[in-house]
Amino acid sequence: MIKDLWFTVQKIDADTYAISEYGHWEKVHSFLLLGKNKAVLIDTGLGIDNIKRITDQLTDLPIEVITTHVHTDHIGSHGEFEKIYVHEGDKDWLVNGIKGLSIEQIRKDISRDITLPVPKTFNPDTYQPFQGEPTGLLSDGDNFDLGNRTLVIYHTPGHSPGHISVFDATNGYLFTGDLLYDETPVYAFYPSTNPVDLVNSLEKISDIPNVSMVYGSHNTLGLEPGILEEVKIAVKYLREHQLTKFGTGIHKFNGFSVQF
Repeated sequence: MIKDLWFTVQKIDADTYAISEYGHWEKVHSFLLLGKNKAVLIDTGLGIDNIKRITDQLTDLPIEVITTHVHTDHIGSHGEFEKIYVHEGDKDWLVNGIKGLSIEQIRKDISRDITLPVPKTFNPDTYQPFQGEPTGLLSDGDNFDLGNRTLVIYHTPGHSPGHISVFDATNGYLFTGDLLYDETPVYAFYPSTNPVDLVNSLEKISDIPNVSMVYGSHNTLGLEPGILEEVKIAVKYLREHQLTKFGTGIHKFNGFSVQF
């Protein structure tokens, strides 16, 4: 396996890799999915270091980037790739900058609580999130055919307007971005988020059949599909208690939590 000072590469199966940044407090994961004809990289990390250095070592296939959502920790190396896809709901953020976050706040967040040596090329004082035009726009129900592997796009807004989840229908892997992960709260408390949409999106992914593993973009790598049954319980509870609105705080469930 690849040894790297910044990135941790973990093999999920022969054609699927997690590329993780455990030296940063966000513990973000990006995912490389190899097919017969091309590869898909789900997100490109923080941009503290260049993720293309890793993907170049893992495959010679042409790589297309699918963006789960346009937040700094998921678009860091977008500029290294020719083909980038994003949902229309987040296109404006990709082109014109992320709404609701000042560059001062972004630089503060990117540089705090780092536990591994960063490359000399990283300077938090001049760090600038990627901005640029996408190659194409994603819609709910879109399929990506990798030749021997089909990825299905689910529009799952709430954390951001154009947040998507990606279902690898061939293997049953569900990549949930920042819609579902463990250890720290899934959040929908910024003005740019939407608690009602988030709960609707949680319900939507809980109904996807034949999920074998759930891969969120932070914290534990790989959650058993039983967490989707817990999601169903959580959705019912949040609605019945009228908690799907700003200011109701952190709500803890079995295996995950959300913050409004």
